[in-house]
Amino acid sequence: MAENTIEEQAAEAEVLAEQARIRREKLKKLQGEGKNPYEKVKFPVDACAAGVKADFAAYEGKTVCMAGRLMSRRIMGKASFSHIQDRDGSIQLYITRQDIGEEAYTSYKKDFDIGDIVGVRGFVFKTQTGEVSVHVQSLEMLSKALLPLPEKQHGLADQDLRYRKRELDLIVNPSVRQTFLMRTKIMKEIRAYLDNRGYTEVETPVLLTLEIGADARPFKTHHNALDIDMYLRIETELYLKRLIVGGLERVYEVGRIFRNEGMDSSHNPEFTTIEMYEAYSDYMDMMNMIEDLYKTVTEKVCGTLQISYQGTPIDMGKWERLTMVEAVKKYAGVDYADWQTDEDARAAAKARGVEVEQGDKATKGHVLIAFFEAFVEENLVQPTFIYDYPVENSPLAKRKPSNPAFTERFEYFIYRREMGNAFSELNDPIDQRERMVKQVQAKRAQGNNDAQIDEDFITALEYGLPPTGGLGMGVDRLVMLLTDSSSIRDVLLFPTMKPLKK
Repeated sequence: MAENTIEEQAAEAEVLAEQARIRREKLKKLQGEGKNPYEKVKFPVDACAAGVKADFAAYEGKTVCMAGRLMSRRIMGKASFSHIQDRDGSIQLYITRQDIGEEAYTSYKKDFDIGDIVGVRGFVFKTQTGEVSVHVQSLEMLSKALLPLPEKQHGLADQDLRYRKRELDLIVNPSVRQTFLMRTKIMKEIRAYLDNRGYTEVETPVLLTLEIGADARPFKTHHNALDIDMYLRIETELYLKRLIVGGLERVYEVGRIFRNEGMDSSHNPEFTTIEMYEAYSDYMDMMNMIEDLYKTVTEKVCGTLQISYQGTPIDMGKWERLTMVEAVKKYAGVDYADWQTDEDARAAAKARGVEVEQGDKATKGHVLIAFFEAFVEENLVQPTFIYDYPVENSPLAKRKPSNPAFTERFEYFIYRREMGNAFSELNDPIDQRERMVKQVQAKRAQGNNDAQIDEDFITALEYGLPPTGGLGMGVDRLVMLLTDSSSIRDVLLFPTMKPLKK
C-alpha cells in the first residue's frame, strides 16, 4: 500500500484533531453533570470474555460484572449491540433502553465513544445467531478516551508507529497481544524447568563500578553521591560464579543486559538473557540440559516439536552436535589437522579469501574461527551444537585437558542464529588472571583506557570455585523463534527507538 501524500496526512491529522475536540467536549459535559468518569476508583469485575465464552454452560443465565474497552457500537433505535475487549478477548453486549433506562441509554448513544473503558452488569445468553453475549442491565463509563483509536480499515499498520505506540498496537492487533502472552508463558516454563532441577533464582547488580575487559561495549553513567563513573552490565556471569563460590551450587538469573552497540533485526541495546551455573558439572552436562529444556518448553508452549519459523520447518526434536573443527571441515572443506603451523593456517585463509582480523599475527585458532564465521553459520538452520572452541576467543572457558589449544565451550544455533553459549567454567585463578590481563591490554591498545580486571572476581576464584558448567541463553531470540517473529522488536514491548523530531 502506497504511503499517504503530505496533503492526505494533513487532512487525516485535521480529522483526528476534530475528533479529539469533540471527545473533550463530551467529557466536559459529563463533568458538568457530576458524572466525571475519572473519579471512578474501582469496578467489581468477576468474569472475563474468554472464560464466559469457553464455559458458556456454567455462565448461561447468570449475572456477571465485566469491564473493558468499547471496541464497536451498532445503535438500532431502542436496542444496540457493542463489543468490549478485556485482557483475554472480546464479548458482545446487548443494550436496550428498557433495561438500563432512558437517561443511561441516551448517554450511551451520545456520550460514549469507541475506545472508552466501560463497566457492565448483566446476564449471559446467546443471540439468535449463536453468539455468546451479555444482556446489559447497567452500564457505566470508567474512563473517557480523549483520542480515537486507529481507523479500523487500516488499523495500525505502520511498523515504526507500532513499536513507538505499543499500547495501541496491543489494543488493535490481537496477534501482538498473543505474542507477549506467549513470551510470559515461555518465561514461566523456563523458570519451572530450572526450579524443578534445584536451581535458585537470584538477582545481581545492574550498575557496576568498573568496565571489564570483555568485547562488548558498555553504557557509561555517573553516580553523583559517590562521584564515580559506573557502567550498566554487559553480562551477569561474574557475580553468578561468585555465588557458586559461596556454595549456592545451582543458580540462575533472568537478567536485563545493556550493550552500547549496533541494532538490527536480532540486536537491541537492552535485551534479556538467562545465565545458569551448576557446580560439579561440565559443558556436556549443560549441553544435555539445554537440549532438554528447549524440547520441554517448545512442546509445552507450542504443543509440538515440529515448528515453522519464517516459512522454514524446524525440528526441535533433533539436535546435531559438531566440534568447530568438524563443522569447518563439513561446510568449508578445510581440515584444521592439515595446518601444522600458524603460517599454514593463514595461507589457507588467503587461498579461500577469508579475512582474519589479526592479520599476520593470526593463530590457527583465529583462522579456524574466521572459517567458521565465513562458511558454517549460514548453514546452521536446524538445531545444532558447535563445541570445542579455540582458546583465542574463549577467555572464561576451561581448556580441554586432551588438547589445550581448545576449550570446553559450545554455542548452539537455530535458523542461522546463535541462541546461547556455554562453558566448562575456568576455575584456575592464575590462568583466569592471565586471560583477563590480555583482554584488558587488547582494549587499551584500541584506545579504551577504562577497561579493568575484576579483582573481586579473581579473589573469589582464589577461595575456590568448584568444577562448574555455565550457560547463557538469549531469551528474546527464543521468543522470536517460538512466536515466529522476524524481528527482536516484535518481542520487546518497548524496543529502543530513536526519538522523533518534534
